[in-house]
Amino acid sequence: MAGLDALLASKEMVLVCGSGGVGKTTISAALGLAAAANQGAKVLVLTVDPARRLAAALGIGGALGNTPVRVSGTERRGELWAAMLDTKAGWDDLIRRHAPDAKVRDAVLSNPLYQNITNRFAHSHDYLAMEQLHEVHASGRYDLVIVDTPPSRNALEILDAPSRMVEFFGSPLLKWLTVPYRSRLLNLASKPFTQIADRVLGSHFLADIAEFFILFQAMERGFVTRAREVEAILGDPRTTFVVVSTLEAAPAHEAAYLARELVARNYQLGAVVANRVLPTAMSSKAAAASARRLADAVAANGPGRSSQGTDLAVEVAGALEADGDAVDAELVAGVLGEIATRFADVALVATREAERRSELAALAPQVLDVEALPADVHDLAGLQRIVEQLL
Repeated sequence: MAGLDALLASKEMVLVCGSGGVGKTTISAALGLAAAANQGAKVLVLTVDPARRLAAALGIGGALGNTPVRVSGTERRGELWAAMLDTKAGWDDLIRRHAPDAKVRDAVLSNPLYQNITNRFAHSHDYLAMEQLHEVHASGRYDLVIVDTPPSRNALEILDAPSRMVEFFGSPLLKWLTVPYRSRLLNLASKPFTQIADRVLGSHFLADIAEFFILFQAMERGFVTRAREVEAILGDPRTTFVVVSTLEAAPAHEAAYLARELVARNYQLGAVVANRVLPTAMSSKAAAASARRLADAVAANGPGRSSQGTDLAVEVAGALEADGDAVDAELVAGVLGEIATRFADVALVATREAERRSELAALAPQVLDVEALPADVHDLAGLQRIVEQLL
C-alpha cells in the first residue's frame, strides 16, 4: 500500500503502540526493514519494551542494549539498526548528561542510595525511554527512528513521563525531602519522627535520602528542559503513531481506546495495523456457498453411495496417493465433511473481524492488514513476508 511508504518517507519518528501480544515488536521491525529497503534510509528500531523480542524478530543472536547494533543482510539499499533500552546504563548516562559539574556528577553516582532508588523509582523506565528517544533524535544519525513501546496503557505512561518529571521537581515531596536535615532535627515536631526513623531504618537514613535528592535537584534545569523538548518531539508533525492490534475483541477494543487517546492528546495517528487477520475471502458469500456445496457433495456422494467412479472423496483420495500407498476414501470423506461444516465457524470469526476492522478504520487514516503466518517470525525472510503485505 503506497500510503505506508509515503508515511515512512515523510516522518522522522514512528512510535508503535498496542496491547500485549499483538505483534508490536515484529511490526516495528518490519516497518524498519521496509524503510531501509524501499527508501534507502538509515533506520533505527528502538525497543523500550522490557520484553526482549526485538533481537529474535531480527534474527540477531546476541542481546541488545543501549548501543545500536547494525542488522546484517539489509545493506542492499539502506541500513537497519536496532537497540533496546538498558535502564541502569540509561540512568548513568542521564546523570552524566544533566549534572551541572563533575562534583555533582560523581556525588550522585557514588551516593549509596543511587542504585537502589533509580532501580525502584516509579516509572523510571518510562522517563529513560523518552530521554533515549530525545538523544537519538537529536543525534541526527538516523533518517527514521521507530520506537517499539510497551503494552498500550504503559505506552501512555511513557508519553506522560516528561510531564511527570516536571511535576516532580515542583512537588511538595521533593521540597520536604530537600529541607536541610539539620533544621528538621531542631524542629521539635519532627525530632521524634526522625529519631524513630533512624532507629528503625538505620542511622542517618533520612539524611542520606535528603542528600541524594538535593543533588538530584541540582540537575532540575537539565531534566525539565529535556522533558519539554521531548513533549515537543511527540507533538511534532514529523512524528507519527502506528497502533498495532489483532482483530480479536479485547485487543481491538484496546486499540480503539489508544487511537482515541492519541488523537485527544493532539498526536498524529498515521495508521492502524491489523495483525494476524483471516483472509477477507473467508467471509465472502462465494466462499460460504462453496463450503455448502462441498458438504452436500460429500453427503450425497460418499463412499459406497456411487458406482460411477466419480465419487468426490474417492477422487480426492486418488489424488493424494503417493508412492503407490492407497489413501482411505472413508477418512477423506470425513475430513472433507468436517472442513465444510466447520467453515461456518471460521466465516463467522472472519465476519466479526471485518466488523472490528471497520470500527478501527473510522479512527485512523489507513488500516493495513497482515494475514496470519504459519510460524513466528525469527529472521529477515519472515519480516520480508510481512513487509510485502504491508506494502
